[in-house]
Parts: sequence; C-alpha cells; structure tokens
Amino acid sequence: MLNANQAVRAQGPLTNAGKAGGWLIAMAVVFIILGLMAIIEPMVAGLAVAVLVGWVLIFAGATHLIGAFSGGGAGRVIWQILLGIIYVIGGGYFLTHPLLGLGSLTLLLAAILMIEAIVRIVAYVQTRGERGSSWLLVNGLITILLGGMIWRQWPTSSVWAIGTLVGANLLMAGFSRLMLGTALRTLGRRGAA
Repeated sequence: MLNANQAVRAQGPLTNAGKAGGWLIAMAVVFIILGLMAIIEPMVAGLAVAVLVGWVLIFAGATHLIGAFSGGGAGRVIWQILLGIIYVIGGGYFLTHPLLGLGSLTLLLAAILMIEAIVRIVAYVQTRGERGSSWLLVNGLITILLGGMIWRQWPTSSVWAIGTLVGANLLMAGFSRLMLGTALRTLGRRGAA
C-alpha cells in the first residue's frame, strides 16, 4: 500500500502531464489557425517564408563574418569572409525582392521534391521484396507528381506552392499536437483521480 507521501510523488508526473497537455492544446490551436490562414492566403504565407529566409541568411552571414576573426589562418579567414558576404547579399536580395526570392525558393522546392522522389523510387527498387515497401513507391510517385506539377507551372506556382505546403505542414503539426495534448490531459485527469 502507498502512504500519503508516495501517493503525492506518484501523482506529480501525471499532474505535470495534464499541464503539459494544456499547453500542447493551446499550441495546437495556434498552429491550426496559422495553417488555415496560410492555406487561405498562400501568397502571403509564401512571401513571409521568403522574408524569413532572407533574415536567416543575413544572420548566418553575420555569424560567418564574426567567426572569420576567430583565427585559423589566412585561408580560413578569407573563406569565412567570402561566405559571410555571399550570405548577407543573398539575404538582402530576399528582403528587397521577396517575390523574386519566393520564385527562387519555389524552383528549389520543385527540384528537391524531384530528387527526393527519385531517391524513394530507387529505395523501393532495392527493397521491393520487403513487406510494406510498396509505400515507398507510392510516396515516390506522389512526390514526383507534386514536384513535376510545381516545376511545370513555375513561375506561377510561386503564388501557391510554398504557402500551401507551409499551411498544410502547420495544420498537420497542429492536429498532431492536439491529439498528443488531449492524450496527456486525459492521463493527467486519471492521475488526479
């Protein structure tokens, strides 16, 4: 039999699970709302991604420039300075021309999807005797269709591709956190009882 102190200690993690579940549910609601907004207005979401990439590139460039003076020889310093300048120029380009940056990101996305699809199809060919390997083929075919559709419709696909995919990702992340948060809250309630 548990004494009173042991019972309180046993309930602690379950109570914390309930609190964490509440936070996950709140986060899920925000992700779902942002995902829906991105799907409804994919151009705005895509431009936001382009601006975010611009700032990330600028900060990465600043990091390279600062890191260049940490030593390591003249070759390393020159290389770090060159990388820093390229990153800052690229980031500035994305910030001053977000629509063109979005077009570049969309073209890059199409290429990445095509490469990923080819890798999945090759993985299927190598494992086609294994159980469940047909899902690799299905995934590869769907991915190559999506990549091809984005590539074929470029540059007009820049208007919808990035924003829609970001929205779908946020929506799925929101629903997964909602399910996890609900499960944790249920666990927390059972522990409190």
